Amino acid sequence: MASDRCGLGPVAAAGKAEVTRLAFVDNVRWTMIILVLSMHASDTYSPFGNWYYTDRATTGFGTAIVFGVYQSVLQAFFMALLFLIAGYFAAPAFDRKGLRRFSRDRFLRLGVPTLLYMLVIGPLTQYFVSRTWGSGGFTHQWLVHFRNGEWLSETGPMWFCAALLAFSLVYALMRSALPPVPGKMAGKPAAGIIAGFLLAMAATTFAVRVVLPEDVSVFNMHPGDFPQYILMFVAGVAAFRGRWFEHLPQRDALAWAAALLAPAALIFVILIVAGGALQGDTRPYNGGFNPVSAGKCLWEALVCVGMSFGLLALYRRNFGRQGPAAKFLSDNAFAVYLFHPPVIIALALLLHRLPGGGLFKAALLTAAAAVATFALSALVFRRMPLLRRIL
Repeated sequence: MASDRCGLGPVAAAGKAEVTRLAFVDNVRWTMIILVLSMHASDTYSPFGNWYYTDRATTGFGTAIVFGVYQSVLQAFFMALLFLIAGYFAAPAFDRKGLRRFSRDRFLRLGVPTLLYMLVIGPLTQYFVSRTWGSGGFTHQWLVHFRNGEWLSETGPMWFCAALLAFSLVYALMRSALPPVPGKMAGKPAAGIIAGFLLAMAATTFAVRVVLPEDVSVFNMHPGDFPQYILMFVAGVAAFRGRWFEHLPQRDALAWAAALLAPAALIFVILIVAGGALQGDTRPYNGGFNPVSAGKCLWEALVCVGMSFGLLALYRRNFGRQGPAAKFLSDNAFAVYLFHPPVIIALALLLHRLPGGGLFKAALLTAAAAVATFALSALVFRRMPLLRRIL
């Protein structure tokens, strides 16, 4: 039986009698994890984004545009797609396990790794690797970090697992309070449902960002992104009930992807030209009651849903199996996600004196970090008895 990693590692779609592995979904997942590495490598050299360690030289206009486009497009869909996948597998997991076992399992696989990062990996990364944690000795800083409550905001990339744990528990409580639902019902989403979903995502995101701009962080999470994440998790649950991952016609999925991404490209050009980016004014994009923020929220919804349709359809058609290499990447994806920050920072420090522009270094750092973290996962982390159960 395939293991259930709650959205980041290998998972299985389960009926009552048999478990069917969706290899193409595993392949989408590890691809998203590598994109996470590329995002944090980009944050290191790009004039945009936040990261533990940055190495930002003077950035030319062309380089800034490439970084801005890449990071914006990536941010619009890659974490939301992971929430969609997580929702898809949360539904059958609850059906199998019930409230108590499901909640216990989610805490073990999501809560424990998150606490491990907050209390061990993150502090070690900040004090010894990025050196952004003050002086006075590690123990002193760790106690200060714990007593003042700062550790609650130090989830690093594990904010995803903390949020997913909350989503999963809320889902479990709601399912327990509601009548039983059918395990699976074949069907496909109607055009009106997809259009309504898109508008709901754009409208709720805009409404939240009027009050809390996109760059506002609460416990290392951005509330301005959460309407998208919540809706994608819910869509994942609905997708399981309708068996969309397995049976949605590829022609329909690719048609939806094209229909959504084409206007998204046009809206993106308009936002760049007329929104203030070319003049260096990025404030309207972050939120507030203005047409630029509204346009950006609509663009993000189009990219999010369009890329999800497109990637799932393309992977199902072209990457529906796993050979040894893909299985290796899938098996180690969660450990890579958990442990990659100190590895990326250490490698970026080694690359500091290497000549080359930010784009070249970001690509090189992504490749080096992928090789190093997957190797460390397979050879070290997943061989350690205390980590094996949660990785």
